[in-house]
Amino acid sequence: MSDISEAPKAARDRRDAKSIAAAPNFDLLAGVSLRVSVEVGSTSMALADLLTLGEGSVVELDRAATDLLDIYANGTLIAKGEIVSVDGRYGIQVAEVVAPDRALAGFERRA
Repeated sequence: MSDISEAPKAARDRRDAKSIAAAPNFDLLAGVSLRVSVEVGSTSMALADLLTLGEGSVVELDRAATDLLDIYANGTLIAKGEIVSVDGRYGIQVAEVVAPDRALAGFERRA
């Protein structure tokens, strides 16, 4: 960079390249598979209590039966929903999509 006038153009070119790279191209990602899971609730228990569980045991979870369930994509919270029955199988009806800015602020990830 011998000429000072080159610096602003080079910086502008880098910004333009970054904005092009950051532009959403969902067609490119359309075929990517994600693992979608639904969490009904959770609890913590001592190993001794876990070992005493048997058929008919009830484990109390941290949610009320009326609470919405968490929907995760590859371990990241993306929505909340409720259980429905579809042709005799379980399904999940999305009730609320987690806003992208909210997802980043309270980033929740499950292993």
